[in-house]
Amino acid sequence: MRHLRRYRPAARRYSLTTVRYDRGVPNRIHRSARVEDRLDMLIARVLRRRGWRPRVLPYTSYGTDGWVRVLARVLLTPPGTRRQDIETGRGWRRFFSAPVSGVAVTVIVGGRVHEVHSARGGYLDTRVPAVLPPGWTTIRLSAEGSPVAKAAARVVGPKSRLGLVCDVDDTIMITALPRPLLAFWNTFVRRETHRRPVPGMADFLHRTLAGDGFIAYLSTGPWNVAPALESFRSRQGLPAGPFLLTDWGPTTEGWFRSGREHKRSELRRLLADLPQLQWVLVGDDGQHDPELYEELAAAAPERVKAIAIRQLTPAEQVLTHGTPEPLTDRPSAPSREPCPAPVLRAPDGRGLLAEFRQGGLLG
Repeated sequence: MRHLRRYRPAARRYSLTTVRYDRGVPNRIHRSARVEDRLDMLIARVLRRRGWRPRVLPYTSYGTDGWVRVLARVLLTPPGTRRQDIETGRGWRRFFSAPVSGVAVTVIVGGRVHEVHSARGGYLDTRVPAVLPPGWTTIRLSAEGSPVAKAAARVVGPKSRLGLVCDVDDTIMITALPRPLLAFWNTFVRRETHRRPVPGMADFLHRTLAGDGFIAYLSTGPWNVAPALESFRSRQGLPAGPFLLTDWGPTTEGWFRSGREHKRSELRRLLADLPQLQWVLVGDDGQHDPELYEELAAAAPERVKAIAIRQLTPAEQVLTHGTPEPLTDRPSAPSREPCPAPVLRAPDGRGLLAEFRQGGLLG
């Protein structure tokens, strides 16, 4: 692929075609993505005529020496809408939003002003240069005169050594996500205050991080529920860190995006973005976490310190797999070489903490 070019139509119209010049043959993006983009543009046009204006919903992000990754989404909202009106409310309402692409967003961080543009789906995921001391900082974002939105960003210093990636569903909160009906209920209907935390996970994560470590929560859940997950994290006393989520809509390659590939790409990006860190990977045995984590450890053995797997209960195994037999009793990949990083398993955070103590893996 020699280069990438986007057609730029007239003002207020956005390109639906990405042309890749590979041996002179252009490839259009998937039909489902083009349909979704056209619907978004039509809805945005109608709502703008009714007085709706863009508003930025920021997400917690991270950075290191010289740059910060900015995560946010631009939505059309009616006049008088408050930020809490977008973030709160029963789950299903968060999925009926009006994202808008191509909107100029002003980003202020570290005393510097940057202008970026929202991508398809209204999402903003970009790096901006910034020279900041290690610790937490504030990013300010606004679009077309909208109220300034503030987001926290964790700046990882060059002397930091430990990073932690933690899955969400069935690792820090009990959801039994693979069961379709229960997943629908948990995501669209049930309030986050009714969700149950996995016992002992907050203490385990805090003690593993030893105060100065960096943590990111990685999930296949949609960005629509990011504010609810942040509320759950804060209420349960879990360490503060960014949530790296995905979008359930069509992609430029197909009707649905791959949750496994989302996790794989984000894991690799974290290792590339923060090369000074050695990582502890925390997940559960209900989905693909053990395989993905062992795959990463095999590819970069010097970067993965340990893998912690929460074992689902027999009842949770029935919900997620339809079998009461613990999957961890079976080898995850018989043909593979042994994992170069220690893999510790326990049914909850207290058990994992005991395993880490016994293995001498605490900071």
